Amino acid sequence: MGKLIDAMRARFQTRGTPKTARGQFNALMRKEKGDTGKVAERLGVSRRTVQRYVKGDRNIAKSKPEILDRLQQEAAKDHQPRVTARAQKEAQQRGMTIETRASFGFTSEAGSTDDPRIRRMTEEVPDHLIPQVFDALRAGDEDELNRLLGQGLAEEYFRAPGGAADLDVEFSDIDYVELDLR
Repeated sequence: MGKLIDAMRARFQTRGTPKTARGQFNALMRKEKGDTGKVAERLGVSRRTVQRYVKGDRNIAKSKPEILDRLQQEAAKDHQPRVTARAQKEAQQRGMTIETRASFGFTSEAGSTDDPRIRRMTEEVPDHLIPQVFDALRAGDEDELNRLLGQGLAEEYFRAPGGAADLDVEFSDIDYVELDLR
């Protein structure tokens, strides 16, 4: 996973996803209640391949890297849904902050630019973005999460009252990031 998803999961889940491919596969099978067809569809393999994994005729840990990546993503999507839902509800009630050291740059309408540079900042995530942030977490979409948190940082830091309202902000090269409830 990426740094943003890892940071959110570290903060808002009580235990990590299974570490081994077999553990991830078993978690996926439990989620789908043993339906090999649904698991095969989620992993992008044939139903027969999943049946071989279940039976032990084929070792899932020795599968192609693409299948192992998909397995990790699918297992992470379903991991602790009630804990994530409770964290989202709490974040919407109390608010959420992000502390990061990352590269920020912006371009304003007047044509002036500020090349990206490393900045350290702690800002609140705008309340209207919190549901979308958790949706991106559930989907495992690092790029969307990056875009949303970058947009939130831009609103709170660069577009503060009295600042330029029409900046295009670039949020990249994340050194570290931590998320917390207010």
